[in-house]
Amino acid sequence: MYAVVVALVPLLLERGLTTAQAAWALGLGGAGQTLGRTLHAALARRTAVTTRTVALIALGGATIAALAIVPGPYALLLMLSVAAGMVRGNLTQLKATAIADRWGTTHYGRLSGLLAALATAASAFAPFVGAALASPLGGYPALFAVLALLSGIAALIAVRSASTNTHAADR
Repeated sequence: MYAVVVALVPLLLERGLTTAQAAWALGLGGAGQTLGRTLHAALARRTAVTTRTVALIALGGATIAALAIVPGPYALLLMLSVAAGMVRGNLTQLKATAIADRWGTTHYGRLSGLLAALATAASAFAPFVGAALASPLGGYPALFAVLALLSGIAALIAVRSASTNTHAADR
């Protein structure tokens, strides 16, 4: 998701949109993040943490795949950007509660620090790596296809990790 945010503008520029249109799409994706965060509490009340994790990662992959293959129209690209933002907003909320939901609060500080370190490293390197891979892959649509595939793999890993869950909230 970190690579997608930064790569959205060049993806849309490759599709022939103007920089202003690409900026609007990026900005509306940010508005989608806010909307996604407001909806997370309702989602959390209705789903277990593993279900929520798998669903959000899979939905993120689906929005990335859609952005990879849908060339337009502009209104549809805007809707996809908002949808991707909603997923990112929910993932932000999920990350904030994932440690306690999955393993309890006993080692919350240590585990939260590890998660934050990994997330921060990903947020720092993913845009650079994404940009570096776009050209060898043949452009930003191909990059988005690879990122969607990686999200699908991550969703499968999340499903498999459910068996290692030791916290009662997800049993």
